Amino acid sequence: MLAAERRRLAGARRSHSMILYRPTGLAELKLVAATDWTAWPARLPDQPIFYPVLSVGYARKIACDWNANDSFSGYIGFVTRFEITEQAAARYPVQLAGGRSHGELWVPAAELADFNRHIVGKIVVVESYPGPEYLGAIDPETHLPAGFADPRG
Repeated sequence: MLAAERRRLAGARRSHSMILYRPTGLAELKLVAATDWTAWPARLPDQPIFYPVLSVGYARKIACDWNANDSFSGYIGFVTRFEITEQAAARYPVQLAGGRSHGELWVPAAELADFNRHIVGKIVVVESYPGPEYLGAIDPETHLPAGFADPRG
């Protein structure tokens, strides 16, 4: 297949996708990186729902207010962005968690593997928020911790 045709097809796929954001901590980010930035890890037993959010602002609020102050998150919050096919996204009605700007998709844990198969491209980190107790170094361009490979190449 010619490079121009691959680019055209890639553009067509993106036009039928939905951009989602996911606030996450360091432990989950390591698991995403281990998939070559293509899938979200299985939920823990006490996490029955995977909830990507619809706006970067809402993801930022969670990353700053929760992850950056949480020991399990490594005292750092990351905002990730990824695309999912519209067909897959349509299976999950938007849920509002406390306000109109707090839209989420609620994906049951049992359906996460299938949801992952509908991710278009790579999961990328777009922002990072180290809390006062975070001890690592963050690359200011990629927003990734030292030692992480950038999924954008």
